[in-house]
Amino acid sequence: MAATSWPSLTFTGCLNKHAPPSVSSRIKNLPLRPAKSNSLIIKAFFHARPTILVTEKLGEPGLQLLKRFANVDCSYNLSPEELCTKISLCDALIVRSGTTVSREVFESSGGRLKVVGRAGVGIDNVDLSAATEHGCLVVNAPNSNTIAAAEHGMALLMAMARNIPQANASIKQGKWQRNKYVGVSLLGKKLAIMGFGKVGSEVARRAKGLGMNVMAHDPYAPLDRARAIGVKLVSFEEAISTADFISLHMPLTPTTSKMFNNDSFSKMKKGIRIINVARGGVIDEAALVSALDSQIVAQAALDVFMEEPPPKDSKLVLHENVIVTPHLGASTTEAQEGVALEVAEAVLRALNGELSSTVVNAPMLSAEVLSELEPFVALSEKLGRLAVQLVAGGSDMKLVKLTYGSARNPNDLDTRVLRAMVIKGLIEPISSVSVNLINYNFIAKQRGLIIAEERIILNGSPENPIEFIQLQIANVESNFASSISDSGEITVEGKLKDGKPHLTKVGSFEVDVSLEGCIILCKQVDQPGLIGKVGSILGQEKVNVNFMTVGRIAPRRQAVMIIGVDEDPSKEVLKKIGEISAIEEFVFLKL
Repeated sequence: MAATSWPSLTFTGCLNKHAPPSVSSRIKNLPLRPAKSNSLIIKAFFHARPTILVTEKLGEPGLQLLKRFANVDCSYNLSPEELCTKISLCDALIVRSGTTVSREVFESSGGRLKVVGRAGVGIDNVDLSAATEHGCLVVNAPNSNTIAAAEHGMALLMAMARNIPQANASIKQGKWQRNKYVGVSLLGKKLAIMGFGKVGSEVARRAKGLGMNVMAHDPYAPLDRARAIGVKLVSFEEAISTADFISLHMPLTPTTSKMFNNDSFSKMKKGIRIINVARGGVIDEAALVSALDSQIVAQAALDVFMEEPPPKDSKLVLHENVIVTPHLGASTTEAQEGVALEVAEAVLRALNGELSSTVVNAPMLSAEVLSELEPFVALSEKLGRLAVQLVAGGSDMKLVKLTYGSARNPNDLDTRVLRAMVIKGLIEPISSVSVNLINYNFIAKQRGLIIAEERIILNGSPENPIEFIQLQIANVESNFASSISDSGEITVEGKLKDGKPHLTKVGSFEVDVSLEGCIILCKQVDQPGLIGKVGSILGQEKVNVNFMTVGRIAPRRQAVMIIGVDEDPSKEVLKKIGEISAIEEFVFLKL
């Protein structure tokens, strides 16, 4: 057998083939439909209603939706120990920003926890790495509170510019201090938006309406979106050194943690004003106090803090040039209801085996892509299950190649979900690990499995995503030698026929077999009467044959016979088949 070394790259080639008719299905809206046996991400785990733990207050519309489909346990203010104790009885967990979902939580779940829903945008209180390792989907609700957060940012901006909280408090104390609370105009001032995502973009639109000159810093922001709003994308240094106002809208990550520190403040214009409705940890609070005391920062308006609630003696909170609110960015009636519904729908869809568009620890795939590729999910998994059973015991499977035949441009063919399902098919039959679109890369890497992918460009209609999928396992021995192709790898190939997965090649033999149930593969000398002999043996033992087909190189030469059976043949039946003189080798496979 020739040794093979494939790079983990994508290639393109050309063959003169035609694609089959398009087969697609749509992801339906709630109310939820029953999960399919080969769902895109997670199989249907529940014969009874799932249990969902809610650890922080959630809007009533979201709770009502959850209760229609699940048992809901609302347990607030749990200690870390109490959360770890309860989580083993729960299939999903919904939190806000006050609950830390640590690695210990995932370990304590014993594998039962399938979904964590974060009611809001930030997910820094969820250990994404641990979630991925444990195959747990993490979803958030990034859309419903976008406007509320942007509006709160603008409210803080204007309140700070005109000293509204201080003036209000002064009058209520019986004072009239018009000269003390002279503000600054926003018209013509430079606003730097740090983090140009959903909220940052909405702040930019509103600030433009007030006549401000808006720039933004975000290394991941698309240029066309900034241009459409009329915002200039600039470097971090340019943003902080030229702005009159800075509004923070970035997530808290190791990169952004304490991004605004003594060094950053030293580069700013004297008299800068700062608004933060993002995450407290992006500002070094001690450094901000120093910058306020030295009047580098004239004012700060803060909705978030490193510690929430902040200490009562916090110098930052008590500073006379700081206005504060208790994390109210998403606190409007409309936003609370919207977030509750958004996260509830995402969690229920995940439990139902569907991938939410708000998933944060799995590839972002549109509903259109998922719908289009759904018919190929079963094919991908079954090819993996078939191929791994052809690997001889003791062989170390390390190198796998997937080839996709398609008339579509490779850049327009997202095969990640198919790659995940092939890995699922290869690994689950030989281990106790559960593989899904969340953890497939981690599991493959953990087992030293290298997956190379090739895309072959075919002649045909690009409306049809895939003509065939070929799977090859290199550098292994096979318990069915005929599955080894001329190039030295275990090779199986399949396609869809009438929307059903079919096996079309084993080794170098062309076949046509429905990938359902159990099959017996036989290599034989092609001769009359052989099919009848095998059928008689199976019939005598009351094993029902649902199909039988033969793929051959040429008449009266070697051939591969494939027999589909409804029941598992006994060892005695398989032995009798193997004793037929014309049969050179055979293997029984479960799909």
